[in-house]
Amino acid sequence: MRLRITTPISLVVDEDAVRAVRAEDASGSFGIMPGHADFLTSLATSVVSWQRHDGRRSYCAVRGGILTVNHGQEVAIASREAIAGDDLAALDQEVLRRFREDLEEQRKSRVDSMRLQVNAIRYIMQHLRPDHRGAGNMFP
Repeated sequence: MRLRITTPISLVVDEDAVRAVRAEDASGSFGIMPGHADFLTSLATSVVSWQRHDGRRSYCAVRGGILTVNHGQEVAIASREAIAGDDLAALDQEVLRRFREDLEEQRKSRVDSMRLQVNAIRYIMQHLRPDHRGAGNMFP
């Protein structure tokens, strides 16, 4: 069976020799094996795992997404973000690191947005003062 996991900017996983896939949607964890009926579901933020024909397991953390099964031989997952790895503990650390980076980036964006709003309010207040010369001019 073939497994493909993609994000809007990259192909994260593309493997042909997959024996089984395990994923999670709103109803819980489920498995897919070769010959599975065509299927479409929305994935939860979770870890997708799969077993290769040689018995090795691999993992991919996904931030939600859509999973489709086609003709019982192709499993495709499209996710906003995906991080693949063969070691679950290392994958856990990488996901935590990226979540921290995302939180920091969001915090910085909020601070920048607040600064912009405060500066805009100051600018407006300056031009609304009755003693302000050139109140009709946009750029004094």
